[in-house]
Amino acid sequence: MIDSGPDALDIAQPKPEARSGDSRREALLDTAAAMFAAKGYDGTTIRNIAGAVGMLPGSMYYHFKSKEDLLLAVYRKGVARFEAAIAEALDGTIGEPWQAIEAACAAHLSILLDGGDYARIVSPEFVRSFPPSMLPMLNAERDRYERHFEKLIAALPLDPQTDRWLFKVALFGSLNWSQTWYRKGRYTPRDIAAAFIAMLRGNGA
Repeated sequence: MIDSGPDALDIAQPKPEARSGDSRREALLDTAAAMFAAKGYDGTTIRNIAGAVGMLPGSMYYHFKSKEDLLLAVYRKGVARFEAAIAEALDGTIGEPWQAIEAACAAHLSILLDGGDYARIVSPEFVRSFPPSMLPMLNAERDRYERHFEKLIAALPLDPQTDRWLFKVALFGSLNWSQTWYRKGRYTPRDIAAAFIAMLRGNGA
């Protein structure tokens, strides 16, 4: 039996200090994402970010060791938003492979096209503006995210001669390029996902 007494409740709940620290950290991440998206990585300073959240620049290093460490945390939070959307989209699905990958694509697009700062930060075009020394770590996060799609693609009943890696490249190229031309109103993320999958299914199934 689970103990529901006062001691158990005290253990289960985070301490006020921890909640406060988490809140400051999240504020730093959100502010950094907004500034990186608006001014670029080089145009944003630790002093800018700290000042925007009412913090001394030196105090930021309690949460992040460097500007590079902050960028990586922002990027990871951005990727996590995509992962959460995909998990929600696939939750409770019957497991039909084409329906599953279409749902994942619609979820990916719902985040990519929402116009948010995190979506811009993780876009391939924007990542190229970051320091070259950061690219291996950022690319590792991207590759980890893409493995979710690789599993879905592996389950598709494709023609044996279909190169599944090229299938993934074509799919992601189509999805991510939509960020450059998309305007709200004519198509929804679900419409776009359905059209892309229908085209790829016609060529590869």
